[in-house]
Amino acid sequence: MRNAEPPHAGPLRYVALGDSQTEGVGDGDDTVGLRGFADRLAEHLAAAHPGLLYANLAVRGRLAGRIRAEQLGPALELRPDVATVVAGVNDLLRPRFDAAEVAGELEEMFAALTAAGARVATATFPDVGRIAPLARPLRPRVDELNARVRAAAARHGVAVAETARAAVATDPRMWSTDRLHASPLGHARIAAALAEALGVPGSDDAWQRPLPPLRPRTAVRTAAAELGWAAGFLGPWLGRRLRGTSSGDGRTPKRPEPLPVA
Repeated sequence: MRNAEPPHAGPLRYVALGDSQTEGVGDGDDTVGLRGFADRLAEHLAAAHPGLLYANLAVRGRLAGRIRAEQLGPALELRPDVATVVAGVNDLLRPRFDAAEVAGELEEMFAALTAAGARVATATFPDVGRIAPLARPLRPRVDELNARVRAAAARHGVAVAETARAAVATDPRMWSTDRLHASPLGHARIAAALAEALGVPGSDDAWQRPLPPLRPRTAVRTAAAELGWAAGFLGPWLGRRLRGTSSGDGRTPKRPEPLPVA
C-alpha cells in the first residue's frame, strides 16, 4: 500500500470517520452487530499488514460538520496510518444543503489527517435517483458534491474510490431495503473499491463487475415497491426531520479504540 512512514512505531493503525454507512448500517443489525465497509476494509488491510489495529468512530445520522467536530480530534489522537472519511449523504438530504460547505468540512478532515501523516481515502456517491426513483430531484446535488469531493481530495493527495462511476453501484442488490444504506454485498464492494484506491496488496477492480441480470418487474410490482418504501422508510425519516431528532441520538462510536481485527 502506498503510504508515508508511519507516524508511530508498532502495528499499522486504521481509523474510520463517518456516518451510518461507515458504522455499518445495512450489514448486520444492532442485535448481532454491524459489520460494514470499514470493518471489511480493515480485513483487507489486516491481510496485508498482520497485527493491524482498527478503530471506527462513525455514528449514524451525523452531518459532515458534526463528524468533523466530534470525530476528527479523537481520530488524530489515535495517530492513524490509514483513515477513511466518507460523509455528506445526510447533508444532501436536508432542505438547506450547501455543497461547498459540506465539501469544506470534508476538506478540513482531509487536510488535518494527511498533515498528520495518514494515508486517507474517501468515496464518491452513486446517483440516488437510480436507487430510489422518488429521489431523482437530488441528482444535481449528488453530482455537485462528488465534483467538490474529488477536487478537495486532489488538493490533499486523498485516494478516491469512484463508486459514483461504477454501473454496479446502482444495482438494487447493492442496497438494503431502506435504499439509504448499502446491503452486505454493497458494503463488501465499497470496501474493495477503497482497498483498490489505497493500493492495498491483492486489491483490484473486480468490485466494478456487474451482477447477474435481474428478472424485470412489472409496473404493478414496481409501483407497489415504491409505495412500500415510502411508507416504511421515507415517512419515518421525514418524521424524524420534523421532530428534529436523529437516528444517532444517544449513540456513541462502536469501536472508539484501536483493536486487532478478529
